[in-house]
Amino acid sequence: MSILDKIVADKRVEVAALKAADPVASWSMPEEAPGNFVEAIRSVPMGLIAEVKRKSPSAGIIREPFDPVEIARSYESAGAAAISCLMDGAYFGGGASDFRAVRAAVSLPMLYKEFVIDPWQVAHAQKLGASAVLLIAAVLTDEELRSYSADIVQRNMTPLVEVHDREEMDRAMHVGATCVGINNRNLKTFETSLDVTYSLAHEVPDDLTLISESGIRTAEDVRALQQCGAHALLVGEQLLRQPCPREAVQELMKEVG
Repeated sequence: MSILDKIVADKRVEVAALKAADPVASWSMPEEAPGNFVEAIRSVPMGLIAEVKRKSPSAGIIREPFDPVEIARSYESAGAAAISCLMDGAYFGGGASDFRAVRAAVSLPMLYKEFVIDPWQVAHAQKLGASAVLLIAAVLTDEELRSYSADIVQRNMTPLVEVHDREEMDRAMHVGATCVGINNRNLKTFETSLDVTYSLAHEVPDDLTLISESGIRTAEDVRALQQCGAHALLVGEQLLRQPCPREAVQELMKEVG
């Protein structure tokens, strides 16, 4: 069983328990998400989606001590276009409490970064004030991608469909995705290469919003990804390992023009 298979299997058990304990019918929902995710990342030459994440299966503990609010405020002050917040607790150290705290502290659009396998999670993203929801093609069928995407849009959020190879990119196009993230990390092996974005970027139509995710470490990487057609980047570990996340953002994005 791959790491991804294990995460998804555990997620199904987790969400089943959450649904039973906290049904959607009992919630009151915000009227609208704070900010348009795509407009925010497309409003600048290269949008940065800066990630709030304690740990990962591949990297272990990334930042200690970890203050999600302080980190998010640093990202915002440095010019990040949006914030990604991890929802998985067991493998990434995230959760709803982090999301709520960051949502209350910053005005930027936020991505609900989760292994979505149930409509409950889509509604949960709306409840927390998300502006976008991650949908991972590797763990969802085409019908699930369509259904969850439609639900996300109906709830005034943006579906971000994540792909890793040409087959998944074709599937994303087939289900009508308009915002696609190319994950440079193979979620089955956790190996990372920017060549994944370089090889797939030319596959997308001009009107699609393209995000490159993972493995982005230098200003030169950012410039190369911009030149190959990416509109935005999702970066976490590289920023979180630096003493000052604000300065790390500025250093990473210094050659964008």
